[in-house]
Amino acid sequence: MDIDYPYAISSRGRTATTTPDAHVRDLIEQVLFTSPGERVNRPDFGCGLLQLVFAPNSADLAAATQFLVQGALQQWLGDLIAVEAVAVEAGDSALRVTVQYVIRRTGERTTAEFVR
Repeated sequence: MDIDYPYAISSRGRTATTTPDAHVRDLIEQVLFTSPGERVNRPDFGCGLLQLVFAPNSADLAAATQFLVQGALQQWLGDLIAVEAVAVEAGDSALRVTVQYVIRRTGERTTAEFVR
């Protein structure tokens, strides 16, 4: 079992845990929504996705964002997952990211959606 993200206390008063596949999803969420410079010991960790919520919406920005996200996921989680596709949609006040990936350990293909 792995530590659940975001950090929580279980009903037994211990650190909450999660399954290995759910932990991989949690790791993807951390990479997507952590801004570079936010972590003291890893200042280049993350992809700066949250800064794009207020950027003007365009096809060029969407394409650049997809490459940014895919590159960050490959850099930080490339040993755990193989990213197959990334789709980014920016709405009025929300950012929706869909990531299709294969978990290298099991070969399981998964699609996860993240909204902020």
